[in-house]
Amino acid sequence: MKTRILICDDSAMARKQMARALPQDWKTDIQYAENGEQALAVIRQGAADLLLLDLNMPDMDGYQVLEVIRKEDLPVMSLVVSADIQPEARNRVRVLGAIDFVKKPVERGLLARLLEQFGLYQPDASAPQPHSSPKTTALPFSVGLSDFLQEVSNVAMGQAADLLARLLDVFVQLPVPKVTTIYRSELSMLLSAATEQQGTYSAVCQGFTGAGLSGEALLLFSDASIDDMVRLLDYGDVQSDAMDVEVLMDMSSTLFGAFLRGVGEQMDIHLGLGQPMVLGRHQRVDHLVEYHNQRQEKLMCVEIPYRLEGYEIECDLLVFLTEESIRQLETRLPFLTGEH
Repeated sequence: MKTRILICDDSAMARKQMARALPQDWKTDIQYAENGEQALAVIRQGAADLLLLDLNMPDMDGYQVLEVIRKEDLPVMSLVVSADIQPEARNRVRVLGAIDFVKKPVERGLLARLLEQFGLYQPDASAPQPHSSPKTTALPFSVGLSDFLQEVSNVAMGQAADLLARLLDVFVQLPVPKVTTIYRSELSMLLSAATEQQGTYSAVCQGFTGAGLSGEALLLFSDASIDDMVRLLDYGDVQSDAMDVEVLMDMSSTLFGAFLRGVGEQMDIHLGLGQPMVLGRHQRVDHLVEYHNQRQEKLMCVEIPYRLEGYEIECDLLVFLTEESIRQLETRLPFLTGEH
């Protein structure tokens, strides 16, 4: 008898990784959902025994899916598979009825032991031992560069958020990373759209390079958020320009370092960081990136707005890859996604 598995994730890359992480000797019937509504439609039909559920999805996230499953008492076991590795995220999904939590990218051996622990999978001792390479079964979707970068950024974002959450003792609300291709001259328009509040911002940038890739990380920090961040970092009651700069540098160091380290680990490369530089303070967003306006180079941009639950703190991380880096990644994509 086959176990009916439903993999729910907005990322084709993540769905592919999840399917290939399942035990090779396990008899399964796998279906896929790209969002929470699709997943609930399958579950309501009684067509799934096990739901492998992502948390960060547009429109209806994984928390909302779990809430509906619990409210309607739907007959499915839910295992959360997410890049959001904050301790509070793990606690919340268990309260909502998930049997457990597995971090991305999934470790195949750990997943097999967990499935065995819950009585969902029993290794077949008579079956040939699985090879070290993952399954090569054809999947009903392909992975493009934007989807690959979105999922890599999703995992790296979760690692950076976990570090920030532990540092500040807060819960970081995570979005779905947005990947776009733009020209440098269009950057001010993109940043204006990325920020949610009107007003002035301060910005820090830091270059990176390694293994044929290069680019720039940019942190936009709303000036209206500074007071709350100073209190969270416990810097004392006396506000000063020097303290504001220290907040910017501490935040950029935490987020840039953790995010780029997470990206490098997934691609098996080392990304070296240059010196951070304050681009400007207390300015409109378009003024902060004027130096880009005269250049027509194509960039690939990853946007990640970090929000701290219970605080009016707005902090946007943007990572830009150069045109040459885009070409390098397109060439290596079949190897990076396991499709070679």
